[in-house]
Amino acid sequence: MPDRPPMKHLYYPQERQGLVQRPGLGLIHVCFGQGVGKSTRSVGLAVRAASAGLRVFFVQFMKSGDSSEVKFLSQTENIIYRCPGKHPFILSKGPQAVHYEHAEEALWYAKRAQKEGAEVIICDEMLSALVFEVLSMDSALELIESCRGQTELVLTGIDAAPEIIAAADYATEFKAVKHPYYKGHLARKGIEY
Repeated sequence: MPDRPPMKHLYYPQERQGLVQRPGLGLIHVCFGQGVGKSTRSVGLAVRAASAGLRVFFVQFMKSGDSSEVKFLSQTENIIYRCPGKHPFILSKGPQAVHYEHAEEALWYAKRAQKEGAEVIICDEMLSALVFEVLSMDSALELIESCRGQTELVLTGIDAAPEIIAAADYATEFKAVKHPYYKGHLARKGIEY
């Protein structure tokens, strides 16, 4: 069992700095790591924001648009869902032209949504597109800066570069402690995808 922090710091281990304030929209969320739950967290945030009347734009990078949440997102008021289409796995031979095209189209959707007044933009697996180098760090940082102070932006993926973490207001790492995958279980529709 991992060591636990003292009770007084159980939920927020860092001390607050400065005045307590209520910021408007425009903070940057980064959800990364090898653990499960990053996309699920972003779907939950989309539901919460849409239920509060915010205009949400949800775009998937490096996915084929066939996960179970897609039907719900596509039919929910205040949520616009986009995915550029089929996305084959990047195998050991590395990215192919389709991977670059998919990432650029997904980024274009996100930029357009910001210009058209989306209040929350979720870029699911955009951080993974950076890891596989099918999207440039400069383009990700440009999107972050265009959203800062105006549009809530959520980025998910398997890892986050130091530059991304430095630019974020929220940075949450998901760590896998145990997963049935390692016992030979396949992903289950409605649970893992």
